[in-house]
This record gives sequence, structure tokens and C-alpha cells, in this order.
Amino acid sequence: MEAHDLLHEFPEHRETIHQLKMRDTHFARLFEDYHQVDKALHRIDAGVENPEDAYIEDLKKTRLHLKDQLFAMIQKAA
Repeated sequence: MEAHDLLHEFPEHRETIHQLKMRDTHFARLFEDYHQVDKALHRIDAGVENPEDAYIEDLKKTRLHLKDQLFAMIQKAA
């Protein structure tokens, strides 16, 4: 199972991510939302849960949307 957490996705922005989590409540909320969705997908990949395909696709789209938003904020702050 591949890690999709933001620190694995953007290791070069580790410090920027940390600073944004500390200073920007909107970023911190999106960061937490992203990790909750990623955690749910990880549980599905591990076979702990077995939801319908449509639900999985919705989770993947949500994760991608959150990742895009977070990356835009990271780039702006860097």
C-alpha cells in the first residue's frame, strides 16, 4: 500500500507544511480532512472495510481535490 500522506507526497515542503499547520487554521482543517480521507482509503486497501465502488471513487476524488487545494497553499507560502 502506497503512502499518500502529504509529507510523503511533498517531502521537500516538510517545513512549509509544518508552518502552515501552525499558523493557518484553514490549512490545518484541510490537512486533517485530507488525512481522514486518506486513512479511510488505506483501511479499504487493507481490506478492513469493503464499501461500494462508487463510495471509493468519491473518496479518491475528495482526496485529490483536497491535495490540490493544499498544494496550492503550500506553493503560495513557499
